Amino acid sequence: MKKLFIAALLFVGIVSFAQDINQKPTRDQREKLTPEQRNEKHLQKLTSELSLDKKQQEQVKQLLAERSAKAEKFRDAKKDSKTKPTAAEREAFKKQMDTEKAANDAKMKAILNADQYTKWTALKKEHRDHKGDHRGKRDMKSPQERDQTHLQKLTTELNLNADQQKQVS
Repeated sequence: MKKLFIAALLFVGIVSFAQDINQKPTRDQREKLTPEQRNEKHLQKLTSELSLDKKQQEQVKQLLAERSAKAEKFRDAKKDSKTKPTAAEREAFKKQMDTEKAANDAKMKAILNADQYTKWTALKKEHRDHKGDHRGKRDMKSPQERDQTHLQKLTTELNLNADQQKQVS
C-alpha cells in the first residue's frame, strides 16, 4: 500500500512538473536585452545561419548598429510627441520606412554573396510569416476597409446624410 501511494505521488509530481516546462515565458518574464545585446544575438544567429566570415560579420555588425540607432532615435521622437500623427504623417513615415528597408536590403546584398543573400531573404520571409502567427486573431482589413466599415457604422447609428458622411471621412 505504501509503495502504491508513493508511486502515485511520484507520478502526480512528475506530471505537474512537466506541465510547467511546456509553458512559454510571458513578455515580462523574458530576458530584457539592451540594443547592443540584441544586435550581438542577431549577429550570432546570422553568422551561424549564413556562414559569415570575419569581414562580413564586422560589416553586418555595423549595419545592425546603424539600424538600431535609427530605431532608437525614432522611438525617442515618438515618446516626446504627445499628439497622434495625422494620416499624412503616418503615410510619410511608412514611405520613409520602406525607403530605409530598401536601403538596408541593398547594403546586405552588397555584404553577402548570392547564396547567402538568398538564404537571408528566406530567413526574413520565414520570420515575417512566423511573426504574423503570434498577432492573434485580428480583423485583417486594410486601413481603408476599416475606415469604410467605421463610416458605415456611424452612418447607421447616427443617421448621417451624404454631406455629413463626407465630413466624417
